[in-house]
Amino acid sequence: MTLADASNFFRQLLVALSPIEAAAALLGAVYVVLAVRKSRGCWVFAFASTGLYLFVFADARLYMQAGLQVYFLAAAVYGWFAWRGTSVERPVTTGRPLSNFVALIGVVAVALITAQILARETHSQDPFMDALTTWASVFATALQARKLRENWLWWVGIDLVIAWLCLRQGLPLTALLYVLYVGLALLGWRAWRAEQAGP
Repeated sequence: MTLADASNFFRQLLVALSPIEAAAALLGAVYVVLAVRKSRGCWVFAFASTGLYLFVFADARLYMQAGLQVYFLAAAVYGWFAWRGTSVERPVTTGRPLSNFVALIGVVAVALITAQILARETHSQDPFMDALTTWASVFATALQARKLRENWLWWVGIDLVIAWLCLRQGLPLTALLYVLYVGLALLGWRAWRAEQAGP
């Protein structure tokens, strides 16, 4: 990529930005940084970002992603209460590999069914990937709220696919945010592993 290509890309990025997408992306980035640090305040930023992304994804005709935001709103409320301070902080744990494998099979099966409905009933741009990332996100959010370490590995895969979907739908800032999420998810995996290992 030449300097002119890079300059042209960033010029197009600025033109394509909407204030709502920019605010949602910024709030989303703050959410992940705080989640990596296990700060309860992350859920406030998650709620705000999610509320804005509901409109962004609906406008981009990624209907499952838009619907997922409703779940994320509820998950943010749940996470806020699940992470509240007690005399003993909820520890980071790891689930069984078999459970994650069964969950992956279930996510793919439900996504296949959902994609058929989306293809028939909507103008969804990529029914299967939209459905797959949505159902995988539902599962990964539940893992995160329960402080199960493997949530971060789920997010690496999910975020890569969503970044690709957003880029195809003309949401460059959101695509860039999801690439950033991949890096933050890897940092989250390391940070939570260190806590689990103990001093």
